[in-house]
Amino acid sequence: MVTQTPAAGDEGSPEVLHAAGAVPRKGSALPIIRTVALDGSAAQAGNGLPRAPSMADVAARAGVSSQTVSRVSTGADKVRPETRRRVLAAMDELGYSPNSAARALRYGSFSTIGVIAHRLARTGESRTVEAVVEAARDEGYTVSLVDVHSPSSHDVTAAAARLSHQAIDGLVIIRAETATPATLALPARLPVVVSDSRFVGHHPAVGADQTGGTCRAVEHLLALGHHTVHHLAGPADSGPAAMRVDAWRSTLERAGRPVPALLRGDWSAESGYAQGRRIAQERAATAVLCANDEMAAGLMRALHEADVRIPQDVSVVGFDGIPLAEYLWPPLTTVAQDFHAIGRELVRLLLTQIRDGAELTDVHTLVPVELIIRGSTAPPGPRAA
Repeated sequence: MVTQTPAAGDEGSPEVLHAAGAVPRKGSALPIIRTVALDGSAAQAGNGLPRAPSMADVAARAGVSSQTVSRVSTGADKVRPETRRRVLAAMDELGYSPNSAARALRYGSFSTIGVIAHRLARTGESRTVEAVVEAARDEGYTVSLVDVHSPSSHDVTAAAARLSHQAIDGLVIIRAETATPATLALPARLPVVVSDSRFVGHHPAVGADQTGGTCRAVEHLLALGHHTVHHLAGPADSGPAAMRVDAWRSTLERAGRPVPALLRGDWSAESGYAQGRRIAQERAATAVLCANDEMAAGLMRALHEADVRIPQDVSVVGFDGIPLAEYLWPPLTTVAQDFHAIGRELVRLLLTQIRDGAELTDVHTLVPVELIIRGSTAPPGPRAA
Protein backbone atom coordinates (compact mmCIF):
# COMPACT_ATOMS: atom_id res chain seq x y z
CA MET A 1 0.00 0.00 0.00
CA VAL A 2 1.33 3.46 -0.85
CA THR A 3 0.44 6.59 1.07
CA GLN A 4 1.34 9.90 -0.56
CA THR A 5 1.70 12.88 1.75
CA PRO A 6 2.01 16.43 0.36
CA ALA A 7 5.07 18.47 1.12
CA ALA A 8 4.72 21.48 3.40
CA GLY A 9 2.70 24.20 1.77
CA ASP A 10 0.88 21.76 -0.50
CA GLU A 11 -2.25 21.26 1.57
CA GLY A 12 -4.46 21.87 -1.44
CA SER A 13 -3.62 18.48 -2.93
CA PRO A 14 -5.20 15.23 -1.70
CA GLU A 15 -3.65 14.39 1.64
CA VAL A 16 -3.56 10.65 1.35
CA LEU A 17 -3.71 8.25 -1.55
CA HIS A 18 -4.15 4.57 -0.72
CA ALA A 19 -3.61 1.86 -3.28
CA ALA A 20 -6.08 -0.27 -1.34
CA GLY A 21 -9.02 2.14 -1.63
CA ALA A 22 -10.30 5.69 -1.74
CA VAL A 23 -9.95 8.12 1.13
CA PRO A 24 -12.22 11.15 1.65
CA ARG A 25 -10.76 14.51 0.78
CA LYS A 26 -10.75 17.52 3.06
CA GLY A 27 -14.22 18.79 3.73
CA SER A 28 -15.95 15.60 2.55
CA ALA A 29 -18.16 13.56 4.84
CA LEU A 30 -16.40 10.77 6.69
CA PRO A 31 -17.77 7.26 6.20
CA ILE A 32 -19.94 5.82 8.95
CA ILE A 33 -18.19 2.84 10.50
CA ARG A 34 -20.59 0.17 11.76
CA THR A 35 -19.31 -2.18 14.41
CA VAL A 36 -20.92 -5.60 14.47
CA ALA A 37 -20.40 -8.77 16.45
CA LEU A 38 -19.77 -12.11 14.78
CA ASP A 39 -23.50 -12.84 14.75
CA GLY A 40 -24.17 -9.52 13.01
CA SER A 41 -25.30 -7.62 16.12
CA ALA A 42 -23.37 -4.67 17.51
CA ALA A 43 -20.40 -5.72 19.64
CA GLN A 44 -20.46 -4.27 23.14
CA ALA A 45 -17.55 -3.22 25.30
CA GLY A 46 -17.66 -3.65 29.08
CA ASN A 47 -19.06 -0.13 29.52
CA GLY A 48 -22.01 -0.87 27.24
CA LEU A 49 -20.59 1.14 24.34
CA PRO A 50 -19.97 -0.47 20.94
CA ARG A 51 -16.58 -2.23 20.85
CA ALA A 52 -14.34 -1.74 17.84
CA PRO A 53 -13.75 -5.03 16.01
CA SER A 54 -10.38 -6.63 16.61
CA MET A 55 -8.00 -8.57 14.41
CA ALA A 56 -9.20 -11.73 16.17
CA ASP A 57 -12.79 -10.91 15.16
CA VAL A 58 -11.73 -10.60 11.53
CA ALA A 59 -9.72 -13.83 11.73
CA ALA A 60 -12.70 -15.70 13.17
CA ARG A 61 -15.10 -14.30 10.56
CA ALA A 62 -12.73 -15.17 7.67
CA GLY A 63 -11.69 -18.54 9.12
CA VAL A 64 -7.98 -17.69 9.15
CA SER A 65 -5.27 -16.92 11.70
CA SER A 66 -4.61 -13.44 13.11
CA GLN A 67 -1.20 -13.59 11.41
CA THR A 68 -2.91 -13.94 8.02
CA VAL A 69 -5.10 -10.93 8.81
CA SER A 70 -1.94 -8.98 9.67
CA ARG A 71 -0.35 -9.93 6.35
CA VAL A 72 -3.41 -8.78 4.45
CA SER A 73 -3.47 -5.52 6.45
CA THR A 74 0.14 -4.73 5.51
CA GLY A 75 -0.26 -5.71 1.87
CA ALA A 76 2.17 -8.62 2.01
CA ASP A 77 2.25 -10.77 -1.13
CA LYS A 78 2.41 -14.21 0.55
CA VAL A 79 -1.37 -14.61 0.87
CA ARG A 80 -3.52 -16.67 -1.48
CA PRO A 81 -5.91 -14.53 -3.56
CA GLU A 82 -9.00 -16.37 -2.24
CA THR A 83 -7.80 -16.00 1.35
CA ARG A 84 -7.11 -12.30 0.80
CA ARG A 85 -10.61 -11.88 -0.63
CA ARG A 86 -12.19 -13.52 2.42
CA VAL A 87 -10.17 -11.43 4.85
CA LEU A 88 -10.97 -8.17 3.04
CA ALA A 89 -14.65 -9.12 2.96
CA ALA A 90 -14.59 -9.81 6.71
CA MET A 91 -12.89 -6.45 7.36
CA ASP A 92 -15.59 -4.72 5.34
CA GLU A 93 -18.45 -6.56 7.09
CA LEU A 94 -17.07 -5.80 10.56
CA GLY A 95 -15.90 -2.26 9.81
CA TYR A 96 -12.37 -3.21 10.86
CA SER A 97 -9.54 -0.72 10.29
CA PRO A 98 -5.95 -1.68 11.18
CA ASN A 99 -4.58 0.51 13.97
CA SER A 100 -0.98 1.42 13.19
CA ALA A 101 -0.34 2.88 16.64
CA ALA A 102 -1.57 -0.28 18.37
CA ARG A 103 0.49 -2.42 16.01
CA ALA A 104 3.57 -0.35 16.85
CA LEU A 105 3.01 -0.82 20.59
CA ARG A 106 2.64 -4.57 20.15
CA TYR A 107 5.43 -5.25 17.67
CA GLY A 108 7.70 -2.21 18.17
CA SER A 109 7.16 -1.17 14.55
CA PHE A 110 4.71 0.80 12.45
CA SER A 111 5.58 -1.35 9.42
CA THR A 112 5.83 1.87 7.39
CA ILE A 113 8.79 3.58 5.78
CA GLY A 114 8.91 7.14 4.49
CA VAL A 115 10.24 8.09 1.05
CA ILE A 116 11.29 11.58 -0.05
CA ALA A 117 11.65 12.15 -3.79
CA HIS A 118 11.99 15.14 -6.09
CA ARG A 119 10.36 15.39 -9.53
CA LEU A 120 8.65 12.04 -9.67
CA ALA A 121 7.96 12.57 -13.37
CA ARG A 122 11.64 11.89 -14.06
CA THR A 123 12.63 8.39 -15.07
CA GLY A 124 15.20 7.72 -12.35
CA GLU A 125 13.03 8.88 -9.48
CA SER A 126 9.84 7.17 -10.61
CA ARG A 127 11.49 3.82 -11.36
CA THR A 128 13.50 3.86 -8.12
CA VAL A 129 10.40 4.69 -6.06
CA GLU A 130 8.53 1.89 -7.84
CA ALA A 131 11.28 -0.55 -6.84
CA VAL A 132 11.29 0.73 -3.23
CA VAL A 133 7.52 0.23 -2.97
CA GLU A 134 7.79 -3.28 -4.39
CA ALA A 135 10.64 -4.28 -2.05
CA ALA A 136 8.86 -2.78 0.98
CA ARG A 137 5.65 -4.62 0.12
CA ASP A 138 7.54 -7.90 -0.08
CA GLU A 139 8.74 -7.28 3.48
CA GLY A 140 5.25 -6.41 4.76
CA TYR A 141 5.88 -2.64 4.89
CA THR A 142 3.79 0.19 3.47
CA VAL A 143 5.31 3.38 2.04
CA SER A 144 4.51 7.01 2.84
CA LEU A 145 5.72 9.24 0.00
CA VAL A 146 6.53 12.96 -0.16
CA ASP A 147 7.46 14.59 -3.48
CA VAL A 148 9.26 17.80 -2.47
CA HIS A 149 9.03 20.96 -4.58
CA SER A 150 12.80 21.45 -4.57
CA PRO A 151 15.80 19.40 -3.44
CA SER A 152 16.96 22.13 -1.04
CA SER A 153 18.01 21.29 2.51
CA HIS A 154 15.01 23.25 3.83
CA ASP A 155 12.43 21.31 1.80
CA VAL A 156 13.99 17.90 2.41
CA THR A 157 14.35 18.61 6.14
CA ALA A 158 10.72 19.78 6.35
CA ALA A 159 9.54 16.67 4.49
CA ALA A 160 11.52 14.40 6.82
CA ALA A 161 10.03 16.09 9.88
CA ARG A 162 6.52 15.76 8.40
CA LEU A 163 6.99 12.06 7.74
CA SER A 164 8.52 11.38 11.16
CA HIS A 165 5.32 12.69 12.76
CA GLN A 166 3.27 10.21 10.75
CA ALA A 167 4.53 7.01 12.35
CA ILE A 168 7.35 5.73 10.13
CA ASP A 169 10.11 3.31 11.09
CA GLY A 170 12.74 4.69 8.71
CA LEU A 171 13.36 7.04 5.79
CA VAL A 172 14.56 6.64 2.19
CA ILE A 173 15.75 9.81 0.43
CA ILE A 174 15.84 9.52 -3.36
CA ARG A 175 18.55 12.03 -4.17
CA ALA A 176 19.09 14.96 -1.85
CA GLU A 177 20.42 16.96 -4.85
CA THR A 178 21.42 20.40 -3.46
CA ALA A 179 21.10 19.32 0.18
CA THR A 180 24.35 18.31 1.89
CA PRO A 181 25.17 16.30 5.03
CA ALA A 182 26.13 19.58 6.73
CA THR A 183 22.86 21.36 5.95
CA LEU A 184 20.34 18.51 6.09
CA ALA A 185 18.77 18.15 9.55
CA LEU A 186 17.03 14.80 10.07
CA PRO A 187 15.18 13.50 13.16
CA ALA A 188 17.55 11.95 15.70
CA ARG A 189 17.72 8.15 15.83
CA LEU A 190 15.61 7.76 12.70
CA PRO A 191 17.12 5.09 10.40
CA VAL A 192 17.92 6.73 7.05
CA VAL A 193 19.31 5.58 3.70
CA VAL A 194 20.12 7.91 0.81
CA SER A 195 20.54 7.42 -2.93
CA ASP A 196 23.45 9.87 -2.92
CA SER A 197 27.13 8.98 -2.40
CA ARG A 198 27.89 12.38 -0.80
CA PHE A 199 26.22 11.14 2.40
CA VAL A 200 28.63 8.26 3.02
CA GLY A 201 29.93 8.66 6.57
CA HIS A 202 26.62 10.16 7.65
CA HIS A 203 24.06 7.69 6.24
CA PRO A 204 24.32 4.52 4.15
CA ALA A 205 24.15 5.33 0.44
CA VAL A 206 23.17 3.45 -2.72
CA GLY A 207 23.70 4.62 -6.26
CA ALA A 208 24.47 3.62 -9.82
CA ASP A 209 28.02 3.75 -11.14
CA GLN A 210 27.56 7.10 -12.87
CA THR A 211 31.28 7.64 -13.40
CA GLY A 212 32.00 4.18 -14.77
CA GLY A 213 29.01 4.26 -17.11
CA THR A 214 29.92 7.67 -18.52
CA CYS A 215 33.54 6.66 -19.04
CA ARG A 216 32.52 3.53 -20.95
CA ALA A 217 30.18 5.52 -23.19
CA VAL A 218 32.88 8.08 -24.07
CA GLU A 219 35.50 5.37 -24.60
CA HIS A 220 33.08 3.48 -26.88
CA LEU A 221 32.68 6.56 -29.10
CA LEU A 222 36.43 7.29 -29.16
CA ALA A 223 37.15 3.66 -30.04
CA LEU A 224 34.85 4.00 -33.05
CA GLY A 225 37.18 6.73 -34.33
CA HIS A 226 35.47 9.95 -33.22
CA HIS A 227 37.94 12.74 -32.51
CA THR A 228 35.97 13.95 -29.49
CA VAL A 229 32.56 13.66 -27.87
CA HIS A 230 30.05 16.45 -27.21
CA HIS A 231 27.98 16.21 -24.06
CA LEU A 232 24.37 17.23 -23.50
CA ALA A 233 24.27 17.45 -19.70
CA GLY A 234 21.42 17.55 -17.20
CA PRO A 235 20.61 20.52 -14.93
CA ALA A 236 23.45 22.18 -13.06
CA ASP A 237 21.77 21.50 -9.69
CA SER A 238 21.63 17.73 -10.26
CA GLY A 239 24.16 15.53 -8.49
CA PRO A 240 24.07 12.70 -11.05
CA ALA A 241 24.35 15.20 -13.91
CA ALA A 242 27.43 16.74 -12.30
CA MET A 243 29.05 13.32 -11.87
CA ARG A 244 28.48 12.53 -15.55
CA VAL A 245 29.94 15.87 -16.62
CA ASP A 246 33.07 15.27 -14.52
CA ALA A 247 33.49 11.74 -15.91
CA TRP A 248 32.97 12.91 -19.52
CA ARG A 249 35.55 15.67 -19.17
CA SER A 250 38.16 13.56 -17.37
CA THR A 251 37.83 10.70 -19.89
CA LEU A 252 38.48 13.06 -22.80
CA GLU A 253 41.40 14.69 -21.00
CA ARG A 254 43.00 11.32 -20.20
CA ALA A 255 42.72 10.41 -23.88
CA GLY A 256 44.33 13.72 -24.89
CA ARG A 257 41.22 14.83 -26.78
CA PRO A 258 39.74 18.34 -26.91
CA VAL A 259 36.81 19.03 -24.56
CA PRO A 260 33.94 20.73 -26.45
CA ALA A 261 31.74 23.39 -24.89
CA LEU A 262 29.15 21.82 -22.57
CA LEU A 263 25.52 21.78 -23.65
CA ARG A 264 22.80 21.95 -20.99
CA GLY A 265 19.30 20.48 -20.89
CA ASP A 266 16.67 19.94 -18.21
CA TRP A 267 16.17 16.17 -18.69
CA SER A 268 13.23 16.74 -21.05
CA ALA A 269 12.97 15.67 -24.68
CA GLU A 270 12.10 19.29 -25.50
CA SER A 271 15.45 20.53 -24.21
CA GLY A 272 17.20 17.76 -26.16
CA TYR A 273 15.39 18.88 -29.30
CA ALA A 274 16.51 22.49 -28.78
CA GLN A 275 20.15 21.48 -28.34
CA GLY A 276 19.86 19.03 -31.23
CA ARG A 277 19.08 21.93 -33.57
CA ARG A 278 22.38 23.53 -32.48
CA ILE A 279 24.31 20.29 -32.97
CA ALA A 280 22.84 19.93 -36.46
CA GLN A 281 24.53 23.20 -37.43
CA GLU A 282 27.91 22.26 -35.98
CA ARG A 283 29.70 20.13 -38.54
CA ALA A 284 32.55 19.35 -36.14
CA ALA A 285 30.14 17.42 -33.90
CA THR A 286 30.15 13.73 -34.85
CA ALA A 287 29.31 12.13 -31.48
CA VAL A 288 27.03 13.23 -28.67
CA LEU A 289 26.60 11.70 -25.22
CA CYS A 290 23.25 12.71 -23.72
CA ALA A 291 22.78 12.60 -19.95
CA ASN A 292 19.47 10.76 -20.30
CA ASP A 293 17.46 8.92 -22.93
CA GLU A 294 14.64 11.48 -23.10
CA MET A 295 17.02 14.27 -24.13
CA ALA A 296 18.63 11.88 -26.61
CA ALA A 297 15.21 11.23 -28.18
CA GLY A 298 14.59 14.96 -28.62
CA LEU A 299 18.08 15.48 -30.05
CA MET A 300 17.58 12.63 -32.53
CA ARG A 301 14.37 14.16 -33.83
CA ALA A 302 16.08 17.52 -34.36
CA LEU A 303 18.89 15.82 -36.31
CA HIS A 304 16.38 13.91 -38.46
CA GLU A 305 14.54 17.13 -39.29
CA ALA A 306 17.83 18.76 -40.32
CA ASP A 307 18.67 15.76 -42.58
CA VAL A 308 21.60 14.84 -40.35
CA ARG A 309 21.83 11.05 -40.43
CA ILE A 310 22.21 8.89 -37.32
CA PRO A 311 24.72 7.26 -37.00
CA GLN A 312 26.31 7.99 -40.42
CA ASP A 313 26.78 11.70 -39.63
CA VAL A 314 26.36 11.87 -35.85
CA SER A 315 26.49 9.05 -33.30
CA VAL A 316 24.21 9.41 -30.26
CA VAL A 317 24.39 7.74 -26.84
CA GLY A 318 21.80 8.09 -24.07
CA PHE A 319 21.79 7.27 -20.38
CA ASP A 320 19.27 5.36 -18.19
CA GLY A 321 18.22 2.48 -20.43
CA ILE A 322 14.49 3.22 -20.55
CA PRO A 323 12.34 0.72 -22.51
CA LEU A 324 11.57 3.34 -25.18
CA ALA A 325 15.26 3.57 -26.16
CA GLU A 326 15.14 0.24 -27.95
CA TYR A 327 12.26 1.41 -30.15
CA LEU A 328 13.65 4.75 -31.32
CA TRP A 329 15.02 4.87 -34.84
CA PRO A 330 17.73 3.95 -35.01
CA PRO A 331 17.62 2.05 -31.69
CA LEU A 332 19.49 4.08 -29.10
CA THR A 333 22.84 3.04 -27.64
CA THR A 334 22.52 3.77 -23.92
CA VAL A 335 24.01 3.30 -20.47
CA ALA A 336 21.39 1.27 -18.60
CA GLN A 337 20.91 1.78 -14.87
CA ASP A 338 19.43 -1.00 -12.75
CA PHE A 339 16.80 1.04 -10.90
CA HIS A 340 15.19 -2.14 -9.57
CA ALA A 341 18.43 -3.18 -7.86
CA ILE A 342 18.93 0.34 -6.46
CA GLY A 343 15.46 0.40 -4.93
CA ARG A 344 15.75 -3.06 -3.38
CA GLU A 345 19.17 -2.30 -1.92
CA LEU A 346 17.86 0.95 -0.39
CA VAL A 347 15.12 -1.01 1.37
CA ARG A 348 17.50 -3.79 2.45
CA LEU A 349 19.90 -1.34 4.09
CA LEU A 350 17.06 0.54 5.77
CA LEU A 351 15.45 -2.60 7.19
CA THR A 352 18.83 -3.80 8.44
CA GLN A 353 19.01 -0.63 10.52
CA ILE A 354 15.38 -0.89 11.66
CA ARG A 355 15.45 -4.56 12.62
CA ASP A 356 19.03 -5.02 13.80
CA GLY A 357 19.92 -1.53 15.01
CA ALA A 358 23.03 -1.76 12.83
CA GLU A 359 25.28 1.27 12.27
CA LEU A 360 25.78 1.48 8.50
CA THR A 361 26.94 5.07 8.06
CA ASP A 362 30.03 4.09 6.05
CA VAL A 363 28.23 1.68 3.71
CA HIS A 364 28.18 2.72 0.06
CA THR A 365 26.68 0.30 -2.43
CA LEU A 366 27.64 1.01 -6.03
CA VAL A 367 25.23 -0.67 -8.44
CA PRO A 368 26.82 -1.59 -11.80
CA VAL A 369 25.54 -0.14 -15.07
CA GLU A 370 25.61 -1.64 -18.56
CA LEU A 371 26.53 -0.06 -21.89
CA ILE A 372 24.00 -1.39 -24.40
CA ILE A 373 25.29 -0.87 -27.94
CA ARG A 374 22.61 -0.46 -30.59
CA GLY A 375 22.23 1.19 -33.97
CA SER A 376 22.73 4.86 -33.02
CA THR A 377 26.55 4.67 -32.88
CA ALA A 378 29.06 3.97 -35.69
CA PRO A 379 32.43 5.19 -36.95
CA PRO A 380 32.44 8.83 -38.12
CA GLY A 381 31.31 9.46 -41.68
CA PRO A 382 31.85 12.18 -44.32
CA ARG A 383 30.65 14.91 -41.92
CA ALA A 384 33.95 14.53 -40.01
CA ALA A 385 36.06 15.18 -43.10
